[in-house]
Amino acid sequence: MSADKQTALTLRSDETLDDAPSGGSSTLHDNLLTGLRAMFMASELPDGSRIPEAELCQRFGVSRTPLREALKVMAAEGFVILRPNRGAIVAPIAPEEVGPVFEFKGALERLIGLTAAERATDEEIAALEALHLQLNEALSAGRHGDYTHLNYRFHRGLAQATRNPLLIQNYEAVQQKIWRYRFLVNEHDRRLQQSFAEHERILTALKARTPLDLAERLESHSRLTGQAMLAVVASRKLETASETAKKRRTPARRSPNPIDTEQT
Repeated sequence: MSADKQTALTLRSDETLDDAPSGGSSTLHDNLLTGLRAMFMASELPDGSRIPEAELCQRFGVSRTPLREALKVMAAEGFVILRPNRGAIVAPIAPEEVGPVFEFKGALERLIGLTAAERATDEEIAALEALHLQLNEALSAGRHGDYTHLNYRFHRGLAQATRNPLLIQNYEAVQQKIWRYRFLVNEHDRRLQQSFAEHERILTALKARTPLDLAERLESHSRLTGQAMLAVVASRKLETASETAKKRRTPARRSPNPIDTEQT
């Protein structure tokens, strides 16, 4: 398990993604969320399988109440599907969902670029610059979980600068939908380096207040992120299928034949 998975930022059940704590003392809830997220990202439980609550309570040393509260957060992040009166299951990762989601997201990003370049206040631009510096610090330190959260806040800040409630609402819905995928793709240093360079160009266009330039750079950034996510998700699905096939080909170990045992 990577160090980043152990230290990834977590969300309380009453927080939005951008309200995630950036540091401070750990809590039982925070530690539980970190452990659960690492477990799901490591694919310890097969897609679509039922969440073994009793086993997880024992594993993490908690009762069912805090576990279920944590599973609500996992559901918001796309790791889990909650089923009333039937328990939770591991949400399947579907590569076929990635393309359509990012097509829609690209259109939203373009609209954000066209409007935020003209409507963002100097204070909002300064706040985004500060977030950009924090992104650089997280990237330099290899804190990928922090980078994921800060990246979310950066793009949400751009959306909010449009002053368009309908756009912000739809953008938030899309961001929530791809939240799980972001943790997967942000495990890769090369893509994070590329992403940060794209952010540099986005911020430059925003400060210059050039709508067409900002729209193009945001749309391109979204497209490249989508391509990276699709590659990672497809690869993981292929690996899972390969492991499943391998297990099916491996014969179960037979118990020693008592007759043979007696003869030896």
